[in-house]
Amino acid sequence: MEENEVLRQLSERKSVRAFLDRELPESAVQAILTAASNAPTAGNQQLYTILRITDSALKAALSESCDHQPFIAKAPLVLVFCADCKKWYDAYRSVGCEARRPGVGDLLLAVDDALVAAQNAVTAAWSLGVGSCFIGDIMENMETQRSLLRLPEYVFPAAMLVFGYPTEQQQNRPKPPRAALEYLVQENTYAPLSDDALRQMLLKNCTGETYESWLRAFHARKYDSDFAREMTRSVAAFLRQFERGDDYADSV
Repeated sequence: MEENEVLRQLSERKSVRAFLDRELPESAVQAILTAASNAPTAGNQQLYTILRITDSALKAALSESCDHQPFIAKAPLVLVFCADCKKWYDAYRSVGCEARRPGVGDLLLAVDDALVAAQNAVTAAWSLGVGSCFIGDIMENMETQRSLLRLPEYVFPAAMLVFGYPTEQQQNRPKPPRAALEYLVQENTYAPLSDDALRQMLLKNCTGETYESWLRAFHARKYDSDFAREMTRSVAAFLRQFERGDDYADSV
């Protein structure tokens, strides 16, 4: 099939971590937010709240709490996409429904909604010449993040996005190659990949070193890292609190 403009942009889009010292026009910001709000959503509930971070001190604090990444504080636009199980729960109670407390299933559905909206924002931004980067580290240091953002119970920071016009270096930086579809798409049922298939899937990443040495280094840098362990601790602690239905205001 012939590639159209949408497919071309989806293929070319890459993460941007260095931005020009140039503000985004408000019209572009509103277009990005509107695109996010038009994303697919479970039952048209839009189970998310988007926090637009404009306070420079708060941006600086988030850049530190999110794995010490200074470019976050320099980004012209910072958005936090929160999975929000609170709004509908409050609405149900406001009309007298005997609403059960939100559960983990509700939370995961809200996370889906939030991330789909975030991806719409990323795609819209790229179409306007605006780069972006997902910051998964917003799920680290959960107590700090929720305190900084004043998140109540049943609201979870699913993703943070930073936006800005990319520098020339970022524009020219090659996009990391993605795995071939044969390693990503299976039919009907799941079949674990063999060791050889995993090697073939990942070899594209091993520039200048062996597969074994690259994978061991990646394991240490990402999977077995302090930030990965902290993210697991943070999310697990939040889930326990979520299931108990603790009032967050009483826990900080």
